[in-house]
Amino acid sequence: MSDEFDHLFPAVRPIAALGAEERVRRIRADRWVDYPLAREALAKLEELIAFPPRARMPNLLVVGASGMGKTMIVEKFARDHPGYYDAANGLERIPVVVVQMVSGPDEARFYKRLLAAIGALESNISQQQNQISSGLSFTTASENPTAAGSVNNYTQALAQSEQFGTNATSAQTNLNTEDNALTEVQSLLQSLRSLALEANSGTASNTDRTAIATQAVQIQNSLLSLANTQNGNGEYIFSGFAAQTQPFTLTAGGAAYNGDQGRRQIQIAAGQTVADGDNGNTVFNQIKTGNGTFTVSANAGNSGSGILGATTVSNPAAYDGGTYSINFTAPGTYNVMEGATLVSSGTYTDGGTIAFNGVQVTLSGQPATGDSFSLAPSGTQSIFSTVQNLVTALQTGVTSPASEVSLNNSLSGSINNIDQALQNTSDVQASVGGRLNSITTQQSVATSQQTQLQTSISQLQSLDFASAITTLDQQNTTLSAALQAYTQTQGLSLFKYL
Repeated sequence: MSDEFDHLFPAVRPIAALGAEERVRRIRADRWVDYPLAREALAKLEELIAFPPRARMPNLLVVGASGMGKTMIVEKFARDHPGYYDAANGLERIPVVVVQMVSGPDEARFYKRLLAAIGALESNISQQQNQISSGLSFTTASENPTAAGSVNNYTQALAQSEQFGTNATSAQTNLNTEDNALTEVQSLLQSLRSLALEANSGTASNTDRTAIATQAVQIQNSLLSLANTQNGNGEYIFSGFAAQTQPFTLTAGGAAYNGDQGRRQIQIAAGQTVADGDNGNTVFNQIKTGNGTFTVSANAGNSGSGILGATTVSNPAAYDGGTYSINFTAPGTYNVMEGATLVSSGTYTDGGTIAFNGVQVTLSGQPATGDSFSLAPSGTQSIFSTVQNLVTALQTGVTSPASEVSLNNSLSGSINNIDQALQNTSDVQASVGGRLNSITTQQSVATSQQTQLQTSISQLQSLDFASAITTLDQQNTTLSAALQAYTQTQGLSLFKYL
């Protein structure tokens, strides 16, 4: 405690340290101030209450000017002797009854005050009965303003938390729907990849490849169905904000995207949102081609047997993202050109690797003089275009050695693009899984928070039934006694002689 209050009595120093509003409230409140004459009057009253009953009981008259503390003495005496419930006899014992008479006693006013007191008892009983029937210690703010304010705050916080919980459940449902769809998409892509490898095995006939093309078309239709997946509310989950618009329709070159680029953000907690889906453009259209960094393709006019193999970035720092052509000037000899600029040259053997500017390209077979291969940065291509290109290549068939080489290169490119589609859908699914984990974590936090809020509300508002029933019994006994007293006083005529 600060030294500035050392001059005060120790009992009042904490009060002096309170805020101004609380100090003013205490100053204005009633309090007992002890003084010799008051102690003498209280001692006389103590003698009277302990006096044995007899026909003519002694009395005490306290005389003093208005405002000198007569009422305070009586109230102090009544507080020192509060009423209590006599459980043995089932009675409410009231040792001291205080009746304040006006300066000019009036019988009608006396009965009016007495009836008002009885009415107050009945009101209290009615309130107690309402509490017992509702199970709440108060039902209106006026009954307990402080607790009601706290309950209101807790109730608002609980409602907000429950709304966040509803949002989280909705987002969780949509993300689970997306996760299931992506799992099926990846399964279809794996099947498509296996079919492409089978068609590129060197043992497949045109008939076999036609049958494989038919299966690829069926896979394309299944992929389209998954891309147009709807949730339980009939909303398309891959349409972005345009949830009522079917996102994909088949075209000759693959499929057209009719949705938008939006991602709906859902608030699951104060200051925390999650995207409850991904638009179809991100999932199905923005697929890197080639190896994801660059793509290599054979010139359509090649006449040799050169077939593209693995392509890699061997030195990312050296790769400048340029566009190059690998030109065979003779069987086993090549130049690498960037436009009209010679970048590199060398010799090639079947199955060898051509390396330059941080990239490596593996070839098999024997390119002929004048054959060329183009290398360019990866672009983007939709899954549906990849499938359609595969179907077109398979349906073209093989009519010559050169067409077989062209088919092999097309199938190799398709396999690379399928691998990129698998990688992209896997990345999106990983993001979905992360969001689902965030929701699960927040749901656990929200459940604990809601339990705590409900407990706090219950502690403030729930009724102690045992105590409430006891209080109701006491109030009923007191009312019965008051009614009896009223009945008995109706025949008295003391006021006629005052």
